[in-house]
Amino acid sequence: MKSRAIVLAAGQGTRLRPLTDDRPKCLVELAGQPLLHRQLAVMRQAGIEDITLVGGYRHEQLDAAGLPVVVNPRFDSTNMVSTLFCAEALMGEEADLLIAYGDIVYEPRVLAALLAGCAPITVAVDREWRRFWEARMDDPLADAETLVLEDGDRVVEVGKKPDSYERIQGQYMGLIKVRADQVPDFRQFYAGLDREASYDGKDFDNMYMTSLIQALIDAGRDVRAAFTDNGWLEVDTVADLELYHRMYEDGRLADFIDLERAA
Repeated sequence: MKSRAIVLAAGQGTRLRPLTDDRPKCLVELAGQPLLHRQLAVMRQAGIEDITLVGGYRHEQLDAAGLPVVVNPRFDSTNMVSTLFCAEALMGEEADLLIAYGDIVYEPRVLAALLAGCAPITVAVDREWRRFWEARMDDPLADAETLVLEDGDRVVEVGKKPDSYERIQGQYMGLIKVRADQVPDFRQFYAGLDREASYDGKDFDNMYMTSLIQALIDAGRDVRAAFTDNGWLEVDTVADLELYHRMYEDGRLADFIDLERAA
């Protein structure tokens, strides 16, 4: 089954200012190459050519990637799920739907594990997340989110505020695959959500992607984990980027990700 990818690239990246004063977050460079370009290279290595970007902040700069760009005109007042469904017309059952955050980079093995998943919905999960978080911050528990598994790989909880490490059996990475035959249900489920409800403290337009995944789980949808042991990075802040560059220069970053492969 072929895959169609939608990359969510609308973010302003306010915590990366001043680097994002003149560019969208996904075009900030890591070791000399924009985050987005690294991700696109890995997708193409996997044979994925049907890729659409959903832009917002300074979206005109995304044209340089040579891919179709759908614009979320309300990027500054909505969140990732709203951005994703700006591209709803591209979600068809003729292809698996790959959803990717625009501010992550990963090795080919991470994507290969996700694409190999055969569940209705598969999410990429890092089992070795804690050693990565400990390299980034003093208190990993303060930043990480819950991910609770049953039956080995079935996700039953994701995206909550954890009160202990026991409720973090991995870390969701911002990569999702919806199996082709489940794409119509995925669209219908979103359409049927209560526009007036609160989703983990956010209104409908600003719900997090993890809130949507949790809603799917709570409604009985089968969500499974595709495991990796490191092999990826997320870039949220200037401090993240500075740390990664220092680690890259002194060789420590290779303990977590091979940047030459993540490009």
